[in-house]
Amino acid sequence: VQLQASGGGLVQAGASLRLSCAASGLTFGSSSMGWFRQNPGKERDFVAAISWSGGSTYYADSVKGRFTISRDNPKNTVYLQMNSLKPEDTGVYYCAASKLTLAGLAPSYDYWGQGTLVTVSS
Repeated sequence: VQLQASGGGLVQAGASLRLSCAASGLTFGSSSMGWFRQNPGKERDFVAAISWSGGSTYYADSVKGRFTISRDNPKNTVYLQMNSLKPEDTGVYYCAASKLTLAGLAPSYDYWGQGTLVTVSS
């Protein structure tokens, strides 16, 4: 299984970024997907999750109203649209796949990508 995250970069506060995660080696259409972020010395924090069909989504309170998770099953890709970025959104963003319907906890995920760095300057 491979999860390849991309789209990170350095932006100013208030800007937008769109992260992508291309999956291979798993039954993507049967997997719920999630995004997490992590900073050095800190735990990996949940950001957003989406069910296998895309019909259900779940967000951390800190990103509600600013971030949108979506998926394109024929393309085996999940996205994270991030708007109105804040310096506290800085971190390495990881995508992950779960066999559960919708999961908000890191231990619920079975596969992880390598991460993409997002840096938001003030």
